[in-house]
Formats: sequence, structure tokens, C-alpha cells
Amino acid sequence: MTGVARRTFGARVALDRAGVAAHTGASRSTVNHWYRNRERTGFPDAFTDDTGAEWFWQDEVDAFHAAHRTAKLAVLTRIDRSGDPHELVGSGEAARILRYGSYRNLPDELRDHPDDVEILSDGRLRRRWHRRTVWAIADARTGRQSTGRTPGTTGAHKPHPYADDPRLQVAVDLLVEADAAGRDRRGLGVELARRLGVPQRTAQRLLTAAESNDGLRHRRGSV
Repeated sequence: MTGVARRTFGARVALDRAGVAAHTGASRSTVNHWYRNRERTGFPDAFTDDTGAEWFWQDEVDAFHAAHRTAKLAVLTRIDRSGDPHELVGSGEAARILRYGSYRNLPDELRDHPDDVEILSDGRLRRRWHRRTVWAIADARTGRQSTGRTPGTTGAHKPHPYADDPRLQVAVDLLVEADAAGRDRRGLGVELARRLGVPQRTAQRLLTAAESNDGLRHRRGSV
């Protein structure tokens, strides 16, 4: 670790936020989340040096991170791993598997990447996941190697995360409409998010996938 990420005060080592991220292996946004919610997460308080720079004692960060990992692993032991790993389950069952009180608590990495999506007659989406996918998400969030995906069951590699996702066609249609009307692309993510009932960042990823996929570009060009 070099630069301002680490500094010694007397005989005690301190880290700045970038240093905490590098030291724990967490993203900078995760470190910010830990600090912002430190009354709940238990993340240590910062102190400042004579220049006003913010620092965290490394030994306190280590103690926090060890406790954080232990808590995450404790949650992992409560995950329901019963049932057929290939079975598709809805958001309610996925939440139950993860021991969440509501499907609204499902993590974005699960919600944004369903294994199967059905567009209902009223335009709402019904997302479903293989049980093994839900288990893998739980394992990834705790740093444990997934045991839910049986060797040889992964399936064909998709050209991008949203291949075969029916929401992708909605994104393509919106791009076609915008091109035909001569509309600016700005704001399409908001409109797509509204149409699909998904977070704006998911909508933007779908638009990016729709734009970057050669087959879809050709289809758009033929409309």
C-alpha cells in the first residue's frame, strides 16, 4: 500500500478510505456505506490529522472487518439450501431462502439478473431464479465458494448478462422509437425504468446491452 492510503502516527498505523478499501478488499462505495451507517454497522469513527485529512486506525478496521465477516458467515449458515437446485422460484421464495422478511429486500445482483422473466398481461414482470442462483448470490455476498451450482449444469455462455432476457426487446423497441422520432437518447433510461418497473441503473444497462449487441442493431436498422 503506497501513497496517502496508509500513514503511521507514532507506532500506530492508520488508513484513509482508499486504504480501508484496499486493506479489506471492499469497494470504496461499501466503505462509504459502512461509515455512513456506522451506528448500525459498528464501523470505527474517523479522526483527522493536522491538515484535516481523515484517517481510521488500522487495528480498529481489522476488528470491525473480522466481526463483519463473522456476522455474514453466521447469516450464511441460516440460508435454506433444501430443494432442487434447478427449480425456478419467484421473488417471495427467493426472499424466504435468503431469510429476508420481504421480497423488497432482495439484493440488486439478484433482482437485476433473473434466470427467467415473464411479462404479464398488465405489463408487470415476473422474475424467477434457479435455487442454485439464489444460493450462489448468498455465497458471493459472504465470500464463500458456491456449492449450489453442480458441475456441468451451468449451460451455454451468454454473449452478455441480458441475453435471452425479454426486457431487452423492450429496450430495443424504445431505441427504435427514439431513432424514428429523432429523439435525444438522454432520458431514455428513465423512461425504460418506468416501463419495466426496474431501477434506472438496470434500465441503463439494458439500453447499453441493446445498443451493443450486433444482432439487435441489425434488427433496429431494418425497422
